[in-house]
Parts: sequence; structure tokens; C-alpha cells
Amino acid sequence: MSKVKLSLEEAHDLALRCLLSNGCDERNAKAAADRMIQAERDICPSHGLFRLPWYASGVKSGRANGKAKPSVEQLAPAVIRVDGDAGFAPIAQEAAHRPLADSARQNGIAAAGIVNMFHIAAMWPEVERLADEGLCGIAVTASYPYVAPAGGIKPLFGTNPMGFAWPRKNAPPLVFDQASSAMARGEIQIAARDGHSVPATAGIGPDGEETTDPNDVLKGAQLGFGGYKGASLALMIELLAGPLIGEFLSIEAAEDDAGKGGPPKGGELIIALDPARFGDAGGFMAHGEKLFQALLEQEGARLPGARRFQNRELTPQNGIEIPASLHQTILGLM
Repeated sequence: MSKVKLSLEEAHDLALRCLLSNGCDERNAKAAADRMIQAERDICPSHGLFRLPWYASGVKSGRANGKAKPSVEQLAPAVIRVDGDAGFAPIAQEAAHRPLADSARQNGIAAAGIVNMFHIAAMWPEVERLADEGLCGIAVTASYPYVAPAGGIKPLFGTNPMGFAWPRKNAPPLVFDQASSAMARGEIQIAARDGHSVPATAGIGPDGEETTDPNDVLKGAQLGFGGYKGASLALMIELLAGPLIGEFLSIEAAEDDAGKGGPPKGGELIIALDPARFGDAGGFMAHGEKLFQALLEQEGARLPGARRFQNRELTPQNGIEIPASLHQTILGLM
């Protein structure tokens, strides 16, 4: 497969120009482009420029608002509601961050329910930003129905990712972002595009048959990681990112899309915790490091998310590579 090499600056400019030419204003385009290039910087191509055509189609179809102006409402001392104005998640998360962090400082814990928005981005940036300020962060969101419930064969849940971040003193925070499905949807789509197989645990074909063909999984259903355990987490996230905050379930997001093929509309719940207010203000960080040290003493073990921090040290100098076909697709959108 032929590749196109880009610097991070060139990749950001490409994303920005594409979004602007498809109906985003400068502020919304920059927020979405920033998020995609954060993923490219960390060498997570499934959430980088690979997502750009989906962003563009959402705005061009009129479903997503490329000029969104999110609004913030304080529902309770530690509960914030952000209306994303039908824009993309990054611009709504930007509106949520400061009041959420401040409320966590004041109350020890705070939650932000983000509604009326489209979330197709990586989840670690919103929780990592909280950890950079000394807070713990948890985030969950749903998507379209891609994942079968335990024992079932028809898509019902989204891949329903979760993000978590823990602050550290003299090191990057512990940050992970993972789907409740065995594989992220984008990873399966990339495997199909590039002609690779996927593990048999990734999903099933349309009639529930076992398969390692990503195209069959895309026509059938994905599976939760660890069988019923991942499916249970997906169910939990459906409730937290849907009914709890008054937003769509994954099946309702599909009904709303009505076959248009754009990004899913839905919600996100972000929880921020201030460790300094939980009774061990002077010791929680050192106590956490004891666990990390014990983990790293095991040969072959690494902290979740550590590879992304290593990658982001390299890409500013080395640049990134994307498939030439994707590059041509993006240029064709402008």
C-alpha cells in the first residue's frame, strides 16, 4: 500500500482546510482537527485522519452543526450539563472542561453530561487534560449499535469506549482509552481496508457464525471483550451516556441517522475527582506509584497508554504516514 508522509503541521492543515471547505467555522474546525492530530501524533490512526471523511459528511449532510456554540448549565453543585448545539464532541468538551474541573475542586467530585453532539474522536484527551491538572478523570460514550449482547447475534450496543486518567508527579499521567468491544470499530474497518484478518473474538458474521474476516464482522456484529464481561460494561455505558443524561441509546442513534451514514449523535458522561478531597491528600500519588512500580517490575509489563506517550515524542520529528488512498479521498472532499 502506497503511503503519503506528512508532518503533524501538514496533517493539521489538511484536516483544517477540509473541515472549513465543508461548512465548519474556524473554531469548530480547529477543535476537530486538533483532536484528530492528537491521535495521529500518538500513532492511533483509527482515530486520526481516518475519521475526517466522517466529520466532513456529517457537516455536509446538515446533521452536524459546523458552527456549533455549546452552552453550559449548572444543574446541581456538582452536576453540569453541556448542550453541544449539534456540533462535534471536541468543541463541547472544551466548553465543559473548566466548569467541570472547578466544580471538582470545590466539591471533590463533579460530573458533566454532554448532550446533543456527535462523538467520533479518541477519548483519552478529555481525561488526560483533567489529569494534567491533578484530577482523576473517567469518561464514557456510546455510538451506533455494533456489538451483540452476550448470547445474542444482532448488534445492540455501541462499541462504548471508556477513558480513565490518574495524575502522576514526575511522569506523564496514567491514561487509557478502550472500547468495551473486543476491537474498536475503526480497527476493524482498517483491517477490512488493508486486507487483514481479525481475531475470532472480534465478532461474528450476519448469521452468528465465527469469522476472522473483518468484512463479515462489519456485516454481522462485534463482540464484547471477555465475552459477557465486555457486554455488561457496554450495557452500563449505554445507560450512563444515554438515559442518565437524557440522550440516545445506540439503537436510537441509528434510528436518528436513518441510513444517512453520518456520525452517531449522542451523549458523553465525564466524571472528575479531586484526590486531594478524598482523605489522603498528601499520600495518594505516592501510593499509586507503589502500584505502578510493582507492575513495571514484571518483565514485559507496561503501563496502559505508555506507548502513546513514547510515540508523541517521535512524531514531531518523524512525521506520520497515511494511505495514499485516504489522502486522495480527503483532497476530493475539498
